[in-house]
Amino acid sequence: MENILAFFSNPYIIRIVVAILCGSAIGLEREYRNKAAGFRTVVLICFGSAVFTVISVMLPGESDDRIAANIVTGIGFLGAGVIFKGKLSVMGLTTAAVIWATAAVGMMAGMGELQIAGFLTACMVLILAVFHKIEIVLTIFNINKTIYINFEEASMEQLYAFEKLAKECRISYKRKLIEKDCGAASAVYDLSGSLKSLHTLNEKMLSIAAIKSFSYS
Repeated sequence: MENILAFFSNPYIIRIVVAILCGSAIGLEREYRNKAAGFRTVVLICFGSAVFTVISVMLPGESDDRIAANIVTGIGFLGAGVIFKGKLSVMGLTTAAVIWATAAVGMMAGMGELQIAGFLTACMVLILAVFHKIEIVLTIFNINKTIYINFEEASMEQLYAFEKLAKECRISYKRKLIEKDCGAASAVYDLSGSLKSLHTLNEKMLSIAAIKSFSYS
């Protein structure tokens, strides 16, 4: 029993346990939102960063800064792996930022700055949970969307008609792509405007026979 207590009272073990707890708090939020980097992934990132930092501290002489630098480099590659660049959009940037910031929390715990690690964890959970709601509120006043539209015919008049409709609904637009296939046409636009204006645009588009279908990303 005494050996077990002595083991868990080891300052390095305490640092790693704190890193696991910090990673768990962040990971729960990510798992709840069903993100690519979920609970186990985030915990392991925080745990691994703390372990490597502890190793650098345990090395003879002064701590080896090269290990910390390599942690940052390795996390950069891991974060890049969750970023998906589509034809016209990029996804996963927030998840990559979470991975990067979680590694920093783990490194802080590995250095023995447990209070700072706990504070940074609370800040991350606050940013991810509360600021997400702020973003939702902001969309009432302005929202940016990419719309994919399929037209019945490959006619520029149909595109001009849509653009005129967007202006009438007070929606700013930027044409990104036009494609023609088997007599039909498709177009991609970046739209910007209030949520109410976007709903108005959607309702009017549903009544236009020239538009076969449309979707957002």
